[in-house]
Amino acid sequence: MSVIREDDLIESIADALQYISYYHPADFVEAMAAAWEREENPGAKQAMAQILVNSRMSAVGRRPICQDTGAANVHVKIGVEAKTDFKRSLQDICDEGTRQGYLRDTNPLRASVVVDPFGERKNSGDNTPCMLSVEMVAGDKIEVDVAAKGGGSENKAKFTTLNPSGSVADWVVETVETLGAGWCPPGILGIGVGGNADKSMALAKAALNEKIDMADLLRRGPANREEELRVEIYERVNALGIGAQGLGGVTTVLDVKIKSFPTHAASLPVGLIPNCAATRHIHFTLDGSGPASFTPPSMDLYPEILLESAGVQTTKVDLDALDADTLASLEPGQTLLVSGTLYTGRDAAHKRMVDMLDKGEELPVDLKDKAIYYVGPVDAVGDEVIGPAGPTTSTRMDKFTDRILADTGLKVMIGKAERGQVGLDAIAKHKAVYLIAVGGAAYLVSKAIKEAAPVAFQDLGMEAIYKLRVEDMPVTVAVDTKGNSIHKIGPAAWKRAPVLA
Repeated sequence: MSVIREDDLIESIADALQYISYYHPADFVEAMAAAWEREENPGAKQAMAQILVNSRMSAVGRRPICQDTGAANVHVKIGVEAKTDFKRSLQDICDEGTRQGYLRDTNPLRASVVVDPFGERKNSGDNTPCMLSVEMVAGDKIEVDVAAKGGGSENKAKFTTLNPSGSVADWVVETVETLGAGWCPPGILGIGVGGNADKSMALAKAALNEKIDMADLLRRGPANREEELRVEIYERVNALGIGAQGLGGVTTVLDVKIKSFPTHAASLPVGLIPNCAATRHIHFTLDGSGPASFTPPSMDLYPEILLESAGVQTTKVDLDALDADTLASLEPGQTLLVSGTLYTGRDAAHKRMVDMLDKGEELPVDLKDKAIYYVGPVDAVGDEVIGPAGPTTSTRMDKFTDRILADTGLKVMIGKAERGQVGLDAIAKHKAVYLIAVGGAAYLVSKAIKEAAPVAFQDLGMEAIYKLRVEDMPVTVAVDTKGNSIHKIGPAAWKRAPVLA
């Protein structure tokens, strides 16, 4: 019997993490392209067009689809008869594969894992440890699922224990309606039913690695209760009208995946985990013949899309000439091409700025009448100005917003998804505006960045403040100077009664 080598597992995990950083699964591309074709809301259609164009650009350029290259999720099924030469723990072996995958010179991936969740939250620097789960199964092979799970969608994971007579569909639909757009729809819902708390969540995570087949299911019709539940949730969630990026539209989910397990007679545990528009996963098997190999998807999968002819009118805005009249003229849902100076800043930078203001210290950057972009980019390679640089979820900055707007004179914020009421109130109070870039289109967005230089807080790594110069960066007005939000207006306009058999 062939021996499965430790080095082969390490190399396979490293190659898998590189592969999924720039190749969407083929089934996801096909499902997103079909959703783009049938989308009726021009704004949502444009967002999906950007996601598809970005996906193709990433595949050709072999650079990350999203700046959040995710925590490495590694699920290993070890055959009880498998022969190995392993000398280290499986965690150590998979961590080495993760380390090599994220630190590859030709395509460095952003390290997002912090080693001390309660204290300083210091970045590990190599995205280790991976999130490892293990099963012992029949056979003499090792099967591995590798996924990269970004914070935006992972943060929306939910769990409940229903009464045995409770409705899984009702709970899922009601929960998704509260999630907002931080998980970057359209994507996939993974649902685990049964077991106990940890088992149902593990089932939900595993479900996300299954092939997208909702179109086939709708054509042939459900054959059992699980498939009936999938269709019901799919139709009801899409009827919510949330749409791509929360702008309102026909499609919020591309598929609903369900896995179940026996449970206690008094319980009905349900786990829900969404996958975003940067869905990234792959499966491979090791049998002792060497490391896994991965075949790139065909570029024929992608529809022909010309962003400039997608039927959306655009307005150009100079970020270096912002005034009250310009800001007041912007309306929710309006598409802009912004150019000029743009500073970056995420959670850690905002906290540090507020701490400095509390101490009466001068900030290292002048934000008066300027714009800030909530982003933590991937490192540049070759002649790149910056690596993939898509937006992060903006609600995390809400608690800092009033103070920053009041004390710095900042006027424009760019991120992704909705703002909470605290953020909306601050925006209206200070007559600022909030714009969104498309989550899941990081490589495309980075091409609008013509200059980039760190100017403050370099010790924060990817959360340092950069000064950017952008040209025609595509964004959408999400919140106007009065506090009106497209994330409320859009879904309300597109909400409809679900079509159920």
